[in-house]
Amino acid sequence: MIDLPRLRRRALMLGALAAPGIAQAQTAFPNRPITLIVPFPPGGTTDISMRALAEAASKLMGQPIVIENKPGAANTLGAAQVARARPDGYTLTQFPASAIRVQILQRLPYDTLRDFTPVICVVGYPFVVAAKAGRFANGWRSFVEEARANPGKLTFGSTGANGTPHVHLAELCKREGLDVTHVPFRGDADGSQAMIGGHIDLMAGSTSMAGLVEGGQAVFVQAWTPQRLRRFPDTPTLIDLGYNKVITTPFGIMAPAGLPPEVTARLHDAFHTAMDDPGFVEMRDRYEMLPEYRNSADYAALLREMVQQETALIAELGLTAG
Repeated sequence: MIDLPRLRRRALMLGALAAPGIAQAQTAFPNRPITLIVPFPPGGTTDISMRALAEAASKLMGQPIVIENKPGAANTLGAAQVARARPDGYTLTQFPASAIRVQILQRLPYDTLRDFTPVICVVGYPFVVAAKAGRFANGWRSFVEEARANPGKLTFGSTGANGTPHVHLAELCKREGLDVTHVPFRGDADGSQAMIGGHIDLMAGSTSMAGLVEGGQAVFVQAWTPQRLRRFPDTPTLIDLGYNKVITTPFGIMAPAGLPPEVTARLHDAFHTAMDDPGFVEMRDRYEMLPEYRNSADYAALLREMVQQETALIAELGLTAG
């Protein structure tokens, strides 16, 4: 005779023993694709670098890391979305310095030091300033001389108002006492084509413009790196030009505040290992990006320093949200 009460008790006991294992299997991270927002257009240096890193990290995570491009709003759209996302590790963003600067300048739906979990700092940008080939015989010095002789007539483009290229080239122009006009673009591609077409005089951006230089359509008149660019050794650095300044603005990956430590560690370790992947290293070297690895805690400390630096720079230049 079957003892039904005993079978029921046994079934309940086995279910209770199995429940933790089932819950763990359901919540093991990651068990579905991860979204990594890149707040820049497709095809630029940031997009290409993040795709290479995400591809390498995907193999380690066992789930796809899908790039979602969200350009505009001075590169703050990724930060705004991640700040309000669930802290489960499935929504991340590449975090540029402009996202700090613009948040200080205006009311945005996030606070850099309150609303994020820093995951890892990856690399620094090799910023450059380009001109149409033949436009300035003596590079940057020719631009300075012409701008002084023609106040308000010359222009420079960048990848967005209050972005790092805009702010720091404006700082150099202010130091030289120049009256020039800034023209914002959505990315390097749009701005560099305007430069080649003669619609602006200089374009400040990334080394994604290297193809135009190699093709003879443009020249780099400045590099903001510590040493001269390996592929373009004739390009003077800011130090060469007498400014005693290096601008690389390290960037990394951020998650929402409140991310569980074990998830943060899992993401950090995957991206850290991916930084040594041959595909990412080849891309990094091609664009002469500078390794700027910091773990989660050190990246958080760096962000605190950057907030202080950006606050001082905003006051110095009198920047406004517009």
